[in-house]
Amino acid sequence: MPRPRQFDEERAVDAAVRAFWTAGYDGTSTQDLCEATGLGRSSIYNTFSSKHDLFQQALRRYMTTKNAATFAVLEGDQPAKSKMRTLLQQVIEAPDGDPMGCLVVNSIVELAPRDADVAAVLRDDHELRLAALTTVFESGRRAGEIDKAKDAQALAHFMIATISGMRVAARGGAERATLEAIASTALAAL
Repeated sequence: MPRPRQFDEERAVDAAVRAFWTAGYDGTSTQDLCEATGLGRSSIYNTFSSKHDLFQQALRRYMTTKNAATFAVLEGDQPAKSKMRTLLQQVIEAPDGDPMGCLVVNSIVELAPRDADVAAVLRDDHELRLAALTTVFESGRRAGEIDKAKDAQALAHFMIATISGMRVAARGGAERATLEAIASTALAAL
């Protein structure tokens, strides 16, 4: 008879999120995951089957958490430009305890070119965010807040690229003033 699990699987995935977010997939060893989660190798492999499986669960958890905050803004009652300002401000004011950068952006660069499964998850996430942003920009165009000559989907792509770029800049050590300047420039382009 198998022994019952003596740990919280959700907490283990959350700990793995932070480990992968900090060091990347290749830079996070099984030993790093053991230390981060407090689990032994056998518990990790019995529960998650592989480092790759744990990574995919961690990536999905990260996306769910980050997208919840994004969609809360996008579904709010503010005008489109205010929503974009709020999203950009969230990048500038990332919580002190969070690792720098973005697990999604890091995974696009590190894994998407060589891992079809991760690439598919990232593509689905991108399409979800793209659709939500496009809807906001279309609404802004109808309201006269966004120039009708500007393509809503192109603006959505631009905003995703801007936020991703800001996260890369932050990971590279960009100062707050630099991030604020990028955000101001992006808002002016809308």
